[in-house]
Amino acid sequence: MMCSIMQIGPHQIFPPLVLAPMAGTTDLPFRQLCRRWGAGMAVSEMVHSDISLWHTRKSRLRLDQSGELAPRNLQIAGYDPSMMAEAARVAADRGAQIIDINMGCPVKKVTRRLAGSALLSDEPLVGEILSAVVDAVSLPVTLKIRLGLDKEHVNALRIAQIAEQSGIQALTIHGRTRACRFSGAVDYEAIAQVKAQTCLPVIANGDICSAADAKRVLAVTGADGLMIGRGAQGKPWVFAEIAAELGWAKPTEIPQGDARLRLILEHIQAMHSFYGESLGVRTARKHLSWYLQDLSIADQNRQRIMAAETAFDQCQAVELGLSGFYRDTGLAA
Repeated sequence: MMCSIMQIGPHQIFPPLVLAPMAGTTDLPFRQLCRRWGAGMAVSEMVHSDISLWHTRKSRLRLDQSGELAPRNLQIAGYDPSMMAEAARVAADRGAQIIDINMGCPVKKVTRRLAGSALLSDEPLVGEILSAVVDAVSLPVTLKIRLGLDKEHVNALRIAQIAEQSGIQALTIHGRTRACRFSGAVDYEAIAQVKAQTCLPVIANGDICSAADAKRVLAVTGADGLMIGRGAQGKPWVFAEIAAELGWAKPTEIPQGDARLRLILEHIQAMHSFYGESLGVRTARKHLSWYLQDLSIADQNRQRIMAAETAFDQCQAVELGLSGFYRDTGLAA
């Protein structure tokens, strides 16, 4: 079993379970919720390295780390070393405590600008970007990558070596290539090969959705930490489940019935407060769809929840729909 504390610069990450940066998902309310349920660190939604765009409402919300537990980790993406360095400096001035560099995103609107995972095709540029950012700030800088562009161009080990030489202090590896996007089997053996040949702390990422998954991935990869993304959608308590299974924390009662209803209501009310009513209601719908996906709720109640257009109506629909479901199934306690 790996050590239960992961060190990134001056920060001790315990438990070494990290909420992945996911655009449109890991906003401040969700990061705070996952930290409350056992995540040792949460990474912000990705922000563009062009700081001239940071005045937009979308960027301001993504950059908001007010009240967030330390260490506050902000992820930046871009392709120009000087712009990335300046973005890191400004992020540090705004209170970020760790800068994470995105070289793993496979989404076309990112890669067509030669950012995200597209950068893996240009190893010299990778080195320039990493060195520029590390030199620009006194904060620890981390890196998130994929295995490579495709199965014929796997270069995660070479990127890890460049990262070491550049002063990167931790490496997250998603065990798929850019071409795989989010489908197909995750190659945990490939992560293990990098871990065996680098002195960097390695965080394994990809299809970790349960305590059983976490235990298996740790055994295969020997990683120093785990990053959970889609596995936390609709179940932020997955971190507590994993920590208990691995002996890092005492077993925590997973919220059921009324306790889960209260958690969901607190989450969406936090989103209403963070975004404002209109945007908060719209943004909450995706989280509600994840919370509801495994529940056999009557279609009319599900439709009422998803169609609500005001904060009051959304909360009322959730309370009526879920309290009735839990009462009918005997899970209301």
